Amino acid sequence: MSRRRAGLSFRRQRRKFNLPLFKEIVSWVVELIVVIGLAYVLVSFFGIRTNVVGQAMEQTLENDDNILVNRFAYIMSKPKSGDVIVFLPNGNNKSHYYVRRVVAVPGDTVQIKDGALYVNDELYKESTDVASMEDAGLASDPIELEKDEYFVLGDNRNNSEDSRYANIGNVKRDYIIGKAWFRFSGLGSFGTIK
Repeated sequence: MSRRRAGLSFRRQRRKFNLPLFKEIVSWVVELIVVIGLAYVLVSFFGIRTNVVGQAMEQTLENDDNILVNRFAYIMSKPKSGDVIVFLPNGNNKSHYYVRRVVAVPGDTVQIKDGALYVNDELYKESTDVASMEDAGLASDPIELEKDEYFVLGDNRNNSEDSRYANIGNVKRDYIIGKAWFRFSGLGSFGTIK
């Protein structure tokens, strides 16, 4: 005789294990772990993360912006005019990293006249919108850069401690940490640095 079920049943019904869904979830988790691990290795060994201190690079970079620095960018090449670099002033390892824009490279002659920057006696074409400089500092007289020196300025020219002043001066190649290449701060505020 067969037993017939009638009414409510309080027995547990066996759920079927969805193997394809489980494999898909495990696949996503493994891929996520690999990507995070790869990103960590790349940033740890090929770059560093630092933050911007002060308003010297404003409009391009803001105070406390986090940036990624490519430490290997200048192994095969040299910094170019317009690059945003990260350096230690006078090689001082106890100082915070400075972030400034290269405006002149080795062999160039720099001078600031009437608030404007001249490189090799030609008016410098700015890559960003900058104000007229109120203080020429050391660059009121022509400065000729040696073979391993770079002249740097902040994009916020009237609120920047840069090569115009003796405590920074011309930045030697050995003091350059790398090229600032990616900025991120807060939600939705990220991108490459121009």
